[in-house]
Amino acid sequence: MRRLCGLILFSVGVGMAVKVLIPTTLALLIFIIGLLVLGYNLFCHC
Repeated sequence: MRRLCGLILFSVGVGMAVKVLIPTTLALLIFIIGLLVLGYNLFCHC
């Protein structure tokens, strides 16, 4: 279950990172990085 949650969070983070091509705020950038890190940790450190 943790791997699935990690994969979902990582995928959402990657999708939002694509949005960086459009002008973004610092809060959104921090949120994207947080999702990527959390998703990676949940998926790879089972």
